[in-house]
Amino acid sequence: MLFMHEVHAVVGDKEHQFEAAYREGWMPLLADGDDARLLWYLNQAHGSGPAYNVVTVTAVRDGNAYERLAEALSGGALHDWSRAVGDLRHQVDGKMLVPVEWSPLQDIDLAHVPVAGTEHEVSLYMEDTGWPTAALDDYIDFWDAEYFQMMQQTPPDRRILDIEACFQVAYGTHRRPEAILMQRILDYGLLLNLISEPENYDPSRWPGSYMHRGLRYRDQWESKLLRTSSWSPLH
Repeated sequence: MLFMHEVHAVVGDKEHQFEAAYREGWMPLLADGDDARLLWYLNQAHGSGPAYNVVTVTAVRDGNAYERLAEALSGGALHDWSRAVGDLRHQVDGKMLVPVEWSPLQDIDLAHVPVAGTEHEVSLYMEDTGWPTAALDDYIDFWDAEYFQMMQQTPPDRRILDIEACFQVAYGTHRRPEAILMQRILDYGLLLNLISEPENYDPSRWPGSYMHRGLRYRDQWESKLLRTSSWSPLH
């Protein structure tokens, strides 16, 4: 299973048209076949980064399915949609992701991904992207042992977030090395504590110990706060 991750710089006064293009175009058009499905439609929360940034994640069955999708966009059934949506954004940066071995999200039953655009409450995600100075495998193993497993052992009422997926970039499709965590925020109060806590972490306690030991693997990463749309298939 492949996961196509795109960051769209949307034209500000066309944000509603852009969202409609994905809700009424991309999502149902993909549902006509069995190669791909839109999973997440996420808006970068205001005040947390560039304005009018949208992140979409689309699951693609395999390499052959991706080839068919690319052909549909370049001159097939999705060509007119692609031309129209291009006028609604300044640019788009894309990369293909694959799940790491321990990621909770692995395969997706595409037939059961919602495609009706049903309204629901929105959720807030923290998307962490890391660029390790160590070997990528070592960094991913560190995330597993020191972060994912630690979070799994934390009582549910004390968890800031739920780690739903961990990806690495498919070879040759984007910056290397790079890995991404998709994390749904469970407790906004605990998130506020995390944001407001001074960065002189005490290495004798967690999460301070995690941040301190992480310096052996990386000192550059990016966190985005992303809010799902009210119809996003996953939320």
